[in-house]
Amino acid sequence: MMPYWLRRVATVEPTDPHGLNPVLTREAPHGTVTRQASVLVLFGGSPEPDPLARGGLPADAEVLLTQRAATMRQHSGQVAFPGGAADPEDDGPIATALREAQEETGLDPHGVRPLAVLPELFIPPSGFDVTPVVAYWEKPSPVGVVDPAEAARVVRVPLRDLLEPDNRFQVSHRMGYRGPAFQVDSMLVWGFTAGVLAGLFAVSGWEIEWDHSDVRDLEVVQAELESGVIDA
Repeated sequence: MMPYWLRRVATVEPTDPHGLNPVLTREAPHGTVTRQASVLVLFGGSPEPDPLARGGLPADAEVLLTQRAATMRQHSGQVAFPGGAADPEDDGPIATALREAQEETGLDPHGVRPLAVLPELFIPPSGFDVTPVVAYWEKPSPVGVVDPAEAARVVRVPLRDLLEPDNRFQVSHRMGYRGPAFQVDSMLVWGFTAGVLAGLFAVSGWEIEWDHSDVRDLEVVQAELESGVIDA
């Protein structure tokens, strides 16, 4: 059974009410040959809603994220949902997301209840059309880094930390990118992952108003985190 507090992220497509989220509208240019991939947007927490919290969000609600190894050729060091490229043997995006999440984090896919398959989104640097699969961690299992060459961390991030207004802002890059970001647990969440989370939060009923005018230079924030000048 789907928890009441997850009903909106499972039934309403992510949205961008303030026009700040380019990830949700990104499509491959006409004629581009893309590759298929899926990610698992895995929410955990009590099945019972908190009647005193926005959208019923329980205090232990969380989402599973990974931080890619700094040695990876693409997206090195970035925070991401578990996931990856589709295999010919996969029976659709849900199977891809569960297989990749198991390979990356060691989670038991039998404890995961898929709730929704979102529209695919294009990631220009890698040429992937990525399908986010929203799921509930019905029976959580131990997780951790399986292959240090691929992931530096596997983290169960509290949703209340991500929703905290002080941890939310936009990042901009000299190449022209600007989009939502989160700073939690000494990690900077930006790009595709932040875009999907921001889009889901916008429809969730959990969101707290944050300062949309707070725009920070991406490279500066990354350098400060790496040097320990700031600690989220």
